[in-house]
Amino acid sequence: MILTLSAVALFGVLALFLLRGRYVGPFSALVLFLFGFFTASTGAAGTIRAICAALADAARHLT
Repeated sequence: MILTLSAVALFGVLALFLLRGRYVGPFSALVLFLFGFFTASTGAAGTIRAICAALADAARHLT
């Protein structure tokens, strides 16, 4: 069975659990969100997407 999940959805759920568990405060979550938002608009976005795709491909071939 192939499961496709957006990285945005995955990190959104993770952030929600961290906020609910009080491991991360609201200000820290906002800073991390803004860091990701501004990183996505830089030249590093292509490299980050390539790394995420390579990791997803590697994980797919583990089983």
